[in-house]
Amino acid sequence: MSDIIQIDIDAILAAKAGRKARFVPRFLVSYLKKIVHQDEVNEFLRINHDKRDLAFIGAFMKYFNNSFDIKGLENLPDDGRFTFVSNHPLGAQDGLGLAYILGRKYEGRIKLLVNDLLMNIPHISSFWVPINKTGKQARNFPQQVNAAFESDNNIVMFPAGICSRKRGGVIRDLEWKKTFITKSIQTQRDIIPIHFEGQNSEFFYRLANINKMLGLKFNIAMLYLSDEMFKNRNKTFKVTIGKPIPWQTFDNSKKPAEWAQYVKELVYTL
Repeated sequence: MSDIIQIDIDAILAAKAGRKARFVPRFLVSYLKKIVHQDEVNEFLRINHDKRDLAFIGAFMKYFNNSFDIKGLENLPDDGRFTFVSNHPLGAQDGLGLAYILGRKYEGRIKLLVNDLLMNIPHISSFWVPINKTGKQARNFPQQVNAAFESDNNIVMFPAGICSRKRGGVIRDLEWKKTFITKSIQTQRDIIPIHFEGQNSEFFYRLANINKMLGLKFNIAMLYLSDEMFKNRNKTFKVTIGKPIPWQTFDNSKKPAEWAQYVKELVYTL
């Protein structure tokens, strides 16, 4: 039982705040435990502590009673290595869902570039190239990305980097970064666009907009991704897979950032 990973908000606060942790009001600690669903998550981790990779993701799908209505499976080539890019409406079910769909298709030969809730799940860390903007990992990030693209694994990316936001009543990704374009050209990978249908709560979008309005460096909305994950229980998500775009398409007629926007717009037409 010693290898069972558990979430402990009290221990996290003690590690982060030291002696000052005792001054954090107990009602706030209880609230944090509630929004991250500490008890439910720990129960799931206890039950599935021995599972890894696709087996763990399958257990997640069963526990949350999530399924997928997939269209365009015929657009997934049997052979080769590709860059899969998708919008990022949720934070958990979209990343895990694509890992599940593509991981089964390509027998686990996938690497996902992630920087939110998913990078904190060690049971599937063999699939991740974690994006962290601070510390040692940030210094090693370019090398990790290069190694992933040079490998035989299929790359899965959310080019926006963060979950979709709601602006003007429309739920949509923010700007897509150009990395998937430049690296796909360098490693001669065709790009396969995917649209994942889903949304978080109105509370999440309001909080994210307030966070931006106040100019806070810490993404408060990220604290609520676990709560959003539970709100998306018992749902079927529509996933649409587009046709592969040859890497030669991305020539000098547009800048890489413009090609990234082109693919983003294409995803939203699927």
